[in-house]
Amino acid sequence: VTGRTGNVFSIVSGSRSSKTFKPKKNIPEGSHQYELLKHAEATLGSGNLRQAVMLPEGEDLNEWIAVNTVDFFNQINMLYGTITEFCTEASCPVMSAGPRYEYHWADGTNIKKPIKCSAPKYIDYLMTWVQDQLDDETLFPSKIGVPFPKNFMSVAKTILKRLFRVYAHIYHQHFDSVMRLQEEAHLNTSFKHFIFFVQEFNLIDRRELAPLQELIEKLGSKDR
Repeated sequence: VTGRTGNVFSIVSGSRSSKTFKPKKNIPEGSHQYELLKHAEATLGSGNLRQAVMLPEGEDLNEWIAVNTVDFFNQINMLYGTITEFCTEASCPVMSAGPRYEYHWADGTNIKKPIKCSAPKYIDYLMTWVQDQLDDETLFPSKIGVPFPKNFMSVAKTILKRLFRVYAHIYHQHFDSVMRLQEEAHLNTSFKHFIFFVQEFNLIDRRELAPLQELIEKLGSKDR
């Protein structure tokens, strides 16, 4: 069974000093999904991201998308965890990606009508919601032979669409902090991998990507 690990990202700042961000989601060692994750890491090491995101021969598309979705959740968790002290109720009273894009939270179950909230609150809602989906064995089965549900692809698309918003917020509102921490190369590589992956399988609507369209085009043109 997929378990949560104790490897959490402690946040040492202000009112959140005793709080940790989301725990890392572990893929069980020895499982087929673990082998797929190792394959993904090995092909990433080759430096060809377009090739690295392609479905490995003979593999199940749902399983490939599941493994990578978990990996992106962990990456974004870690990246956001490094800048939480700069993303506060005061600095980010709304969840935005630049002046033209603002996000309101709704999960369709606990909060049905979208609510306006601060970026840290929104991202906390978002990451908690994603983790709940990843921990649901009926949605993300970790055992071999357990089928993915019929709605898996639409759930995965919603997760990735929402994770994109965290990248968009970091780039628009906190890139100066990322640069001060000398993490821009890490952020850019992670985002480029994410974008190439969602483009390969057409997982996020182009309109949703609009807040970072220029950056996406730049990353894509460098790779041709």
